[in-house]
Amino acid sequence: MRSLADRKRQLVRDELSEAALKLLAYQGFEETTIEQIAAAAGVSKRTFFRYFAAKEDVLIEMLSELADAIRAGLATRPASESPAEALRAVFQIPIDEFTTGHPDPAKSLRLARLVLGTPAVRARYLDRQHQLRTEVAGLLAARTGEPYRASVQAAIGFAAYEAAVERWAAADGAEDLGELVDQAFAQASLALA
Repeated sequence: MRSLADRKRQLVRDELSEAALKLLAYQGFEETTIEQIAAAAGVSKRTFFRYFAAKEDVLIEMLSELADAIRAGLATRPASESPAEALRAVFQIPIDEFTTGHPDPAKSLRLARLVLGTPAVRARYLDRQHQLRTEVAGLLAARTGEPYRASVQAAIGFAAYEAAVERWAAADGAEDLGELVDQAFAQASLALA
């Protein structure tokens, strides 16, 4: 059981994250200052820096939480599923978070565009995605016993997912993200046939 101090720290971190994500989504990355984030969360700038080194760290932490859910989800997928089926199933986790599972889907769309369109954030996002893809490849290899093939399958799955997210963001959320991911996975299968 976590101590009262740990719960309080988590509460402050959550408040900072929520304030930052909202401001970043609706004001933009460059336009949002750390002072604004701290004020919106009701803390000092110094408190912000106790939890995050920079404002992009808030976005990266959000993406890291999704990565944790993807890894955990893949570990629980039935062994009878093909790697493509398992990957498509775990990519439903961020899809749900961005769309149906989020109280403000417009904010999710704005954050996706911010991550994809802000060079400093995109670079860190791509670095995290590469790390996650490597970990997912390891999990797939454990299922199949074929490390090289698992690495290729993970790379293709991530490329399909990212292409769908980019199209969804570019279309301003007008297309269903789940359907776009399904189409991307189908195209990936055709390309490899």
